[in-house]
Amino acid sequence: MEKRRLGRTGHESTIVTFGAISVGKKEDNQEMADEAIEMVLQHGINHFDIAPGYGLAMERVAPWMPKIRDKIFLGAKTTKRTRDEARESIDECMKRLNVDKFDLFQHHGIGTMEELDKATAPGGALEALIELREQGGTKWLGITGHGPDAPKVHLEALRRFDFDTIMFPVSAAIFRNDDYRRDAEALFAEAHRRDVGIQTIKMLARGGWGDHERDHPVWYDPHRDQDEIDKALWWQQSQPIHTAPSTGSLALLPKILDAAERFRPLSPVEQQAVLDSQSPPHPEPGLGIPAAA
Repeated sequence: MEKRRLGRTGHESTIVTFGAISVGKKEDNQEMADEAIEMVLQHGINHFDIAPGYGLAMERVAPWMPKIRDKIFLGAKTTKRTRDEARESIDECMKRLNVDKFDLFQHHGIGTMEELDKATAPGGALEALIELREQGGTKWLGITGHGPDAPKVHLEALRRFDFDTIMFPVSAAIFRNDDYRRDAEALFAEAHRRDVGIQTIKMLARGGWGDHERDHPVWYDPHRDQDEIDKALWWQQSQPIHTAPSTGSLALLPKILDAAERFRPLSPVEQQAVLDSQSPPHPEPGLGIPAAA
């Protein structure tokens, strides 16, 4: 699988990161998690993404840490916004995951200016992350976020603090939103100027669920067929990004890995064709995905 340098971190991350949320569901078990982790390792994945809010993901991944910790780039997160709460969250992550340090630790889910203000205010969570780095608990600091304002918010975040990585939604369906695309492209440009690592989520997001029954455990409606997944992932990877976490659906993981191993950059004409082919069954305001034209 292709690898790309994750900005100033210098880590050569596989273009798909293992999104550990896929092994965190209560109805799953350790055996299923083990099979998934073994699968991603066999495909050469060398970058794991995890958070305390991902159900039982940390407990499922923890038994693997003694064997693979020095072979993977480990990124974790906290949703806490005050210094003391974030410090407690960091300690919880270490305990649950059975590690004493991370490669990357991130503010999680900052998609509005209000959330950014809380995290970066005096006594905010950013102080805990800086302390963690000073104490050797992580090498790099980052920020993640969802929502239609995420690119704009992360651009402001880079003005306030020199984050090493960013993580925000990028999919062909989302880029049908002209405002979002404009803000995302501005964020791409600034991140590359600063040599910031770019991680992008929601690779398979095609729309919202509306009133339809959900057949995959993700809050957006994903592409499912291999051909659609190929197009969605290849389009995303043809943008100026470095790596993208796999989705929360364990059933789609083999198809994602298959598409990633066969990735080829799309030409501008091919990229436009993928954009034009997007026809969301339902809009998803939470990601800024508009209704089909």
